[in-house]
Amino acid sequence: MRSKSSAIYHFMMLPAVVFLCIFSLYPMLGSIIAFQSFDPVLGMWRSPFVGLDNFRYMFMIPEVKRVIWNTVSIAVLKIISTELIALVFALMLNELKKAYFKRVIQTVVYLPHFISWVLLAGIFSSILSLDGVVNNILGLFGVEPIMFLGSNKWFPGIIVGTHVWQQFGFRAIIYLAALTSINPNLYEAADIDGAGRLQKLWYVTLPGISVTIVLLLALSLQNILNAGFEQILNMYNPLVYETGEIIDTYVYRAGLKEMQYELATAVGIFKSVVSFGMISISYFLASKFANYRIF
Repeated sequence: MRSKSSAIYHFMMLPAVVFLCIFSLYPMLGSIIAFQSFDPVLGMWRSPFVGLDNFRYMFMIPEVKRVIWNTVSIAVLKIISTELIALVFALMLNELKKAYFKRVIQTVVYLPHFISWVLLAGIFSSILSLDGVVNNILGLFGVEPIMFLGSNKWFPGIIVGTHVWQQFGFRAIIYLAALTSINPNLYEAADIDGAGRLQKLWYVTLPGISVTIVLLLALSLQNILNAGFEQILNMYNPLVYETGEIIDTYVYRAGLKEMQYELATAVGIFKSVVSFGMISISYFLASKFANYRIF
């Protein structure tokens, strides 16, 4: 009976395994292009090998260095801003006494998490256009129209700000869950000692969720090279390549649009190797400071 039931469970896993092999494992064979002078006519298996020449060429191109810097800077700003605002929002929401009002606000702010960037990009592009709502409001104060999505000065901030708006409500759920684990007796003891609201926040609330804060920050390190491909792809344009191009969009543009297959694959492999290292570091820090383990 045991072997029969095990066979049923393995059979249930078969579609997922097939999906994984077709769409995740098999495409990895294409990584060999990074070590070739790829010729679409000759194909992946007959194109001449050039060793690490594509990687050397990658680090010689100033554009690639700029793309890496853009990716890291945008990703770091997203991580810090999202975690900070989510934490502050969770602390403020936790102070509300009316449970119904609290649930309504929580529901409203985490709903954007489920909206695709294909739709959100269109909404923000309309709001931030030259004749959009923002420029119309600024025009009332005599400010000239600003090309928000066509300016290298404004674009990174818009990307970070819209990401935070979409994600902080959903992220705050984790902090709210952590807040519920704090022993209410600690607050009662603080009240007896005459502690004010800020003192209880500093000496009871924050220490009570400090492990969660450290854990989330540590695990966020693995996203240091993920600056939001879908978001930027749907919002950027050639005018903001200087400050808005990231590794993922560069791989897409160089590989599929400009047909620099070897360079695009080399950049993709570089990102994968660095990301694997950051994942290892993040789980080490999570295990060391928050006692978090997956194995």
